[in-house]
Amino acid sequence: MLAPDQLRYTPTHEWAQLETAADGTPLVTVGITAYALEALTDLVYIDLPEPGREVKAGQPFGEVESVKAVSELYSPVDGQIVESNTAIANNLEQLSKDPYHSGWLVKIKPSAPGQLDQLLDYAAYKKLCEANPLH
Repeated sequence: MLAPDQLRYTPTHEWAQLETAADGTPLVTVGITAYALEALTDLVYIDLPEPGREVKAGQPFGEVESVKAVSELYSPVDGQIVESNTAIANNLEQLSKDPYHSGWLVKIKPSAPGQLDQLLDYAAYKKLCEANPLH
């Protein structure tokens, strides 16, 4: 499981981690935070993009639906989707159980990996959540 303090965060409750693919290509793995999942409660549907789709930082790439609401999922970086976690679409419980490991949503080949530096670190994300509770 990824440690939350090793990740970067968006104000819209997505987490991001820069990794390196086997071929040396930078990849950004993206998921939704446990905090957001707790607020959404019972998930019923998730819509993830097909590989090859171009995404822009701050723009929606998919959505997650719960019994309470439909929430858009926002890309933390510009780039191209290289993989979507299709297994999670058929097993939404896993997303809630393990959002920082097997519950990842997409992998993006970033066009500007430095964009991650503009995201919130864990301390800033915690402060944001305390100041703006979702519940």
